[in-house]
Amino acid sequence: SDMRIAVASDHAGYELKEKVGEALRALGHEARDFGAKATQPSVDYPDYAFPAARAVASGECERGLLVCGSGVGMCIVANKVHGVRAVLGPDLFAVEMSRRHNDTNVLCLGARSIGDRDLPGLVKLWLETPFEGGRHERRVQKIGEGERATP
Repeated sequence: SDMRIAVASDHAGYELKEKVGEALRALGHEARDFGAKATQPSVDYPDYAFPAARAVASGECERGLLVCGSGVGMCIVANKVHGVRAVLGPDLFAVEMSRRHNDTNVLCLGARSIGDRDLPGLVKLWLETPFEGGRHERRVQKIGEGERATP
């Protein structure tokens, strides 16, 4: 079923963000764009990552897909938002397991590290891999408990 997906980038990730939006729409999803709006001027990734991640945490969007030069900055910011479980792509194994075992709701990609990987395939894999639940449900619940106990 189609999902609302928050997309965001900094200047370095802008062009890849546009491709991500195309890939999402081709799969029948809505890409809700939180910026940036161009490759220039240089902007600060937290200004875009926080609003997008909060949209996922609030339920306004089901998932988020964030892009910067390496993906690392976006991933750090996203994981500061309670209720977000962000994974850094584009390792296919990590991306798949992040859904099966960790129920990730944000995927972070590096515009300068993704290279010639199959972007639509990577996005599809992450969107369509189910959470397995079972013993993993307990572990994901413990993440939430730890999060709530952290000032």
